[in-house]
Amino acid sequence: MRLPSMSQPFLLAPIAECPPGPPGAQLRLAVLGARGVGKSAMIVRFLTKRFIGDYEPNTGSLYSRLVHLDGDHVAVQIQDTPGCIQVQEDCVQVLDSLSRCVKWAEGFLLVYSITDYSSYQSVQPLYQHIRKVHPDARTPIIIVGNKADLLHARQVQAKEGLQLANELGSLFLEISTSEDSQGVCDVFQYLCKEVSKLQHAGSTDRRRSSIIPRPKSPNMQDLKRRFKQALSSKVK
Repeated sequence: MRLPSMSQPFLLAPIAECPPGPPGAQLRLAVLGARGVGKSAMIVRFLTKRFIGDYEPNTGSLYSRLVHLDGDHVAVQIQDTPGCIQVQEDCVQVLDSLSRCVKWAEGFLLVYSITDYSSYQSVQPLYQHIRKVHPDARTPIIIVGNKADLLHARQVQAKEGLQLANELGSLFLEISTSEDSQGVCDVFQYLCKEVSKLQHAGSTDRRRSSIIPRPKSPNMQDLKRRFKQALSSKVK
């Protein structure tokens, strides 16, 4: 299997600095995958409930929105990435170019189209690159097979997506962005929840590490025994 590369250089849109605030105040997500798999359509579908089928090739858009999550409004930033990943020989260039986005994000959607086998081949090297940058296995990564409504043009079977996800230890879902708004919403909602859990776990760990252990209370019986021993030695 060949690894994905770039046909031309690209730049990600500037990523806004997260404002200072308590842990969990903002969730940072990234959507990665090959050209034409529907990354932009998925993001817009999640944020607006609308489906737009055609997009101009983007240079990496950043979406910032308040999202309703478990009864609360949570600030979410979603980084869309350019769809210029192709299956060629040199994969180092594209992975290095995406490193800044990968370092920034806390949760990931790796998207391929069920109608494009080469986009499916792009998933594993992207996953491996994320794990190099985020070695903590808790960092959530979801593999998404998009365009599930185009069964007549299917090149990737659902069992292949599931097998890859099992090998990588990731969750796998097939969705249709054009026909199933709820399915798209469920994917993003689940990723948001997993990132939120990870943030809270991290803040708990930091609080625990910052707490100075309380000294143990002295054993009064032991102190009395030592005191008697000291007196007896003086008497002698």
